[in-house]
Amino acid sequence: MYIDSHCHINFPDLAGKLPEVFDLMGRNQVSHALCISVELEKFPEIIHLAEAYPNVYASVGVHPDHEDCTEPTVEQLVALADHPKVVAIGETGLDYFRLTGDLEWQRERFRTHIRAARACQKPLVIHTRSAADDTLRIMREEQAGEAGGVMHCFTESLAVAEAAIELGFFISFSGIVTFKNATALREVAAAIPLERMLIETDSPYLAPVPHRGQTNQPGFVMHVAEEIARVRGIPAETVGEITTGNFFRLFSAAV
Repeated sequence: MYIDSHCHINFPDLAGKLPEVFDLMGRNQVSHALCISVELEKFPEIIHLAEAYPNVYASVGVHPDHEDCTEPTVEQLVALADHPKVVAIGETGLDYFRLTGDLEWQRERFRTHIRAARACQKPLVIHTRSAADDTLRIMREEQAGEAGGVMHCFTESLAVAEAAIELGFFISFSGIVTFKNATALREVAAAIPLERMLIETDSPYLAPVPHRGQTNQPGFVMHVAEEIARVRGIPAETVGEITTGNFFRLFSAAV
C-alpha cells in the first residue's frame, strides 16, 4: 500500500536492526523503500542492501552538506548508476542553512549531478534548504526537467512546489508534515495534485507523530500518508495507492 521514497537504512541507527525494520514495513503494508546515497564512500553499503533485498532500491550521489568527501564527476555517477537496482541520481541540491560562506562548490556539484542524470536518464533526488531560488535557477539552467525527479523532504512554499512541478518534478512529504508547527506545509500538501506527490521518512531522522523523538524507519511512512489524507479529506489508502503509482512511474527502472 505504501512506499518509502527516501530513507537511509544503511546508517548505523538502522543497519544493525534490519530484521526489525523489514518486519515493521511488512506489518504496516510498506512494500518498498529507496535507500539514498549521501557520499560515494558509503555507496557500496547501499548497493549491498539493494542486492540483498528485492524490495530495496538505491540511488547514487553526494549530499550538498558533505564538504570533505570525494567529489563526483559526471562520468563516475553515470558509471555507478549503471546498475539495475540504482533508480536515481542524488541526493543532491543546495543547502544554505547548515553551511555558509562561499558555496560555489555546492552549486557546481549540483550541476554535475543534473548533467549525470540527463546523461543516464535517471531521475534526480533533490534536497533544498534555505536555497530555493538558486535551486530552481540551476534546475532551469541545466535543464533538469529532461531527467525529472523529486524535491525530497519538501518544506518550501506552495509557489516553490508549483515551480518544481512545472519543471516536471514530484513533491515528497516527510514526517515534518505531521508536526504541530507545520501548518503552512500541510496547506501545500492539501493544494498540490496527488499525481505529483510522493511520501517518505528520511529515516532515521524526522520521525512522524506519534513517534516523534524515536528513531525513524520506513514502516512509519504510513503516518505521513494518514496526515496528508486527513488534510485532503480522503482515505489514507487513496494516498498510498496514488503515491505508490507515482513512485513506479518516476523511478521507472524499479519496474
